[in-house]
Amino acid sequence: MICCWNLFNFAVTAVLAMATLISQNAVSKDRGEKMKRKNPDLDEPLPLDVLQETKMSENLSIVKPKKKKREDKEAETEMKKLENVLFGSLYPVEFGKNIEEEEDALFFTDRSANSALSVYEEDAAIIATKDYAPRTPVWVDEEEAKTNINISKVNRLRKIRKEEDEKLISGSEYVSRLRAHHMKLNPSTDWARPNSHVYNSDDNDGDFDGILQTTEDLVVSGMGSSKLLPGLLEYSRLVDANAQDPSSGPINSVQFHRNGQLLLTGGLDKKLRFFQIDGKRNTKIQSIFVDDCPIRKASFTPDGSQVILSGRRKFFYSFDLVKAKMDKIGPLVGREEKSLEAFEISPDSKTIAFIGNEGYILLVSSKTKELIGTLKMNGTARALTFGNHGQELVATGGDGQIYHFDMRSMSCFHKGVDEGCLTGTALGMSPKGNIFAAGSDSGIVNIYNKEEFLGGNRKPMKRIENLTTKVDFIKFNSDAQILAICSSMKKNSMKLVHVPSFTVFSNWPPANKALQYPRCLDFSPSGGMMALGNAAGHVLLYKLNHYLHA
Repeated sequence: MICCWNLFNFAVTAVLAMATLISQNAVSKDRGEKMKRKNPDLDEPLPLDVLQETKMSENLSIVKPKKKKREDKEAETEMKKLENVLFGSLYPVEFGKNIEEEEDALFFTDRSANSALSVYEEDAAIIATKDYAPRTPVWVDEEEAKTNINISKVNRLRKIRKEEDEKLISGSEYVSRLRAHHMKLNPSTDWARPNSHVYNSDDNDGDFDGILQTTEDLVVSGMGSSKLLPGLLEYSRLVDANAQDPSSGPINSVQFHRNGQLLLTGGLDKKLRFFQIDGKRNTKIQSIFVDDCPIRKASFTPDGSQVILSGRRKFFYSFDLVKAKMDKIGPLVGREEKSLEAFEISPDSKTIAFIGNEGYILLVSSKTKELIGTLKMNGTARALTFGNHGQELVATGGDGQIYHFDMRSMSCFHKGVDEGCLTGTALGMSPKGNIFAAGSDSGIVNIYNKEEFLGGNRKPMKRIENLTTKVDFIKFNSDAQILAICSSMKKNSMKLVHVPSFTVFSNWPPANKALQYPRCLDFSPSGGMMALGNAAGHVLLYKLNHYLHA
């Protein structure tokens, strides 16, 4: 029994010793392989002890079955394939080689995607094209096509009408018109659109030189851009033009400069003021005190170089805008007029026509400020206006007739009766000269076609009877779609006429009687603003939303 137990202990000890020797040989083999991997290019032999340990380990190693090796190899191959799918291959693809034939392939080809471009290829194709493909909406509201909107009931929606009597439109049409109206009011984002032209200063440097060397208008004209609809006028009240320096007396003259940014005001407080109009601050630029002349009228010359101002005096003043110099002119040689308070300047800036005594019209050169001629009416002269680019002068007065003078021959070539008029008090000519309006002391304003009137047809195209007191002022806007008429004898007595339809705008004047007693008015060169001076010394400023520019 004892011998058996000793034999068993000896066997166990031998097995443990052999296992320890095998593990040491395995470690030595691994260490040798590591050294080989670390030094693959070394030709020096390994140390003797390492070689002996490696040889002993090879002799004692247990040979594994071939079946187990094949299973391990297949498992390793599957693992590598899975790694390639999840994390991608670490080696470049060799095209044209049948990867499936190689057992150690590190990646495989997805043949189901041959007919479609990759995401990157699609992006490259889009970038390569010159024009962007039309964009389609991601989601469409089906209720838009079913919904109808009445745009005639809401005042602010009238601006998107295409026809005067248009009322109901679909929801989709409503959205598209609002987008179009937004683009019309905000055209400054063209640079953000695809294929938009961006100005390059190297393309044409001469344009800037031309702008800096001239005094031409820099304001973009909005005339003829769109049709103004009758009924309601879209406008908004801005900060008063003379808010920084209100007048202490009635305002008798307001006028925009041809650049659309400078505004002059003149009144009985003897001050001529200039303001830079932006609709927000309206900064005062300069104020000139004329101590011996309460200003009855002040006006820019059409070329924008000087200002002519006058009052109930025998003389008048000329202010040079470039030199900032004021000159006193008069009395005129050979004339005994005690007042030169009413005048008009020709569109070519060559002639100033003053209303004189006993039906005389005094013609003064704007350059030399000397009397160059006179024109005579049968009755007293009350109102003047120029036409045909300054080659004609139209006048009316105490005899109720309208005179047409030729400025080249200094003679009257036509005279006609103003229908229903006893005394003419105001005249206005459209910018193109094809239409003129005549006002009388009874508040009637007749609108005539010039060619028909000169041809013998004395019947007006339209008679405006909305004023009940003497008409003091008539003014067409820049595109002749609006005619302003006013009387200074009655509070809020001013009307704006839609010329194409010969109807007044029903929402003007404002209901709160903010106009007080209107005395003068002017439109900006492109029609976007309207300035109105009243007897309280304020110049009210309004923005006409139909026009894009001032």
